[in-house]
Amino acid sequence: MTATTDGSTGALPPRAPSASDATAETTENATPTRTAVRHDTAEAARRATARATDYLLSVQDPAGWWKGDLETNVTMDAEDLMLRQFLNIQDPKLTAAAARYIRGKQGADGTWATFHGGPGELSATIEAYVALRLAGDTPDAPHMATAAAWVREQGGVAAARVFTRIWLALFGWWKWDDLPELPPELLYFPQWFPLNIYDFGCWARQTIVPLTIVSAKRPVRPAPFGLDELHTDPRRPNPPRPLAPATTWDGLFQRLDKALHLYHKVAFRKLRGAAMRSAARWIIERQENDGCWGGIQPPAVYSVIALHLLGYDLDHPVLRTGLASLDRFAVWREDGARMIEACQSPVWDTCLATIALADAGLPADHPQLVKAVDWMLAEQIDRPGDWSVKRPLLPSGGWGFEFENDNYPDIDDTAEVVLALRRVKHPDPRRVEAAVGRAVRWNFGMQSKDGGWGAFDVDNTSPFPNRLPFCDFGEVIDPPSADVTAHVVEMLADVGRTHDPRTRRGIAWLLAEQEPSGAWFGRWGTNYVYGTGSVLPALAAAGIPASHPAVRRAVLWLERVQNDDGGWGEDQRSYQDKERWAGRGASTASQTAWALMALLAAGERDSEAVRRGVRWLTGTQREDGSWDEPYFTGTGFPWDFSINYHLYRQVFPLTALGRYVNGGPAGAPVGP
Repeated sequence: MTATTDGSTGALPPRAPSASDATAETTENATPTRTAVRHDTAEAARRATARATDYLLSVQDPAGWWKGDLETNVTMDAEDLMLRQFLNIQDPKLTAAAARYIRGKQGADGTWATFHGGPGELSATIEAYVALRLAGDTPDAPHMATAAAWVREQGGVAAARVFTRIWLALFGWWKWDDLPELPPELLYFPQWFPLNIYDFGCWARQTIVPLTIVSAKRPVRPAPFGLDELHTDPRRPNPPRPLAPATTWDGLFQRLDKALHLYHKVAFRKLRGAAMRSAARWIIERQENDGCWGGIQPPAVYSVIALHLLGYDLDHPVLRTGLASLDRFAVWREDGARMIEACQSPVWDTCLATIALADAGLPADHPQLVKAVDWMLAEQIDRPGDWSVKRPLLPSGGWGFEFENDNYPDIDDTAEVVLALRRVKHPDPRRVEAAVGRAVRWNFGMQSKDGGWGAFDVDNTSPFPNRLPFCDFGEVIDPPSADVTAHVVEMLADVGRTHDPRTRRGIAWLLAEQEPSGAWFGRWGTNYVYGTGSVLPALAAAGIPASHPAVRRAVLWLERVQNDDGGWGEDQRSYQDKERWAGRGASTASQTAWALMALLAAGERDSEAVRRGVRWLTGTQREDGSWDEPYFTGTGFPWDFSINYHLYRQVFPLTALGRYVNGGPAGAPVGP
């Protein structure tokens, strides 16, 4: 939905400029009125900043943190229902609520997309369909028949991703022999060996280890119904496909998978049993204090299934707390629908909200900012995690993303938390300085050898994991990215480490990664607008002048992709079709804010592009000081897993408007 200037909302796309708009634009650009227009824009920005500040303060938790809903797609909800069916712990109330949510996300064409306004996605549609069958919807119901017909048109279940077919195999709707093999002996591969578990990004690693147990056990629970309607030919649900040439990587890994299937039949029983027990220990050792795994839903689901297959009953403390943690991912809507979050983002949301409020001019010693800092300080991680496998001598000092995730602190959160801490005047500055010092040391230690920073690990760049037939669900490695590297560089500049050789290497990495268009790729936000919105403030903080050619190219790109309505937007399809979609999409509050933050950092405060962007933000703000944003502007895996962070639409516009009104980021009152 798009907010209108009077605060109401309507499901309208950004409209094309009208003749009256052109007349107004001409008038505003006339020399005699330009000063008045700037004054009106600045005054509107001040009013919007005040309203947004009040709104953001009003939604802080009494404990000091902020957290917006983290919306992904209906596979989370479908898999929750399938898990309950597999474990025989169905709950009629939860089933009805989940079904209500899933039905509400179905498109007019009968499909389910993975982001707002996106095309139908085969695996999401299959999983949603199965979930609704479990909830009692019949195949001949119009919404179900339309979905099934579309699935068949797309190639049926055989064309779905591996994870979807694993869920179907759990109930005998798909053959285990027709799935890629994933042996638990993988856990014994040494770190130097290709495809050892630490070659995978942490999110993939946490998911793959329990799935090795599931793959070895190959369980089948009685299916409550058939799914013939989802196959192009029920008699041959998995028609044979030719192998890629043996001289290609795909062909090589396909043949490796065939060899692993043969190994499954002859695996030495004692070795396989030992490997599964080792995998179980690995899983249990990484369970968080609240029962979850890594603070994210997929590893928790598969870990519960894996341990249950090894004989852990549902009353065992590990499984009992694991299942309880999954319930905490549920968001109940006013209409009675129940949405499952893939994870929760309180640390990320809290540091971004703190930065936004400080940059908006809230006093540095404001009690709510101090409370936020107290909460963040208590969340700093002081023990080793999986990252220490490659950095065993590096002391801890990072922050995770979620409420409970001590095993997987991330570099991005840590950088932004430091920036937030240093904007607040805390009554115990030494405590803050000590926390900042530990974080800076940890982030320096997590720099990859090419000079950039990934999100969770060092040098997680192996080319092999993404080529496995099993790994078709999205990005499974964690190489350095421009957005994370930019946030670290900005933080290091803020603490006075601009001239450190490691910081300079990070700056050089960023400059080398600029696209020919002038933009930077966005790994964790959509997409080039996010990457560019992250890099330009970092370069400015590090002393790169606004006249630098890289900065000028980026400014020109942002001006070129600005929408006619004055805002910026970029669709998730830019990850698949850069030529058509890079920097293109309906204007959104968060993406407009990223572009403005970049332009302001580049010294463009008085430019026409900035004025139009600010006016778009002030004109679309709702009466309560918030913004509406149905579009997905975050990513888990580019294109494959999109995210709508519900707090992005509040924190980033406030940050941009605050910097426009106050002339730049807030100063840092404390620091080492």
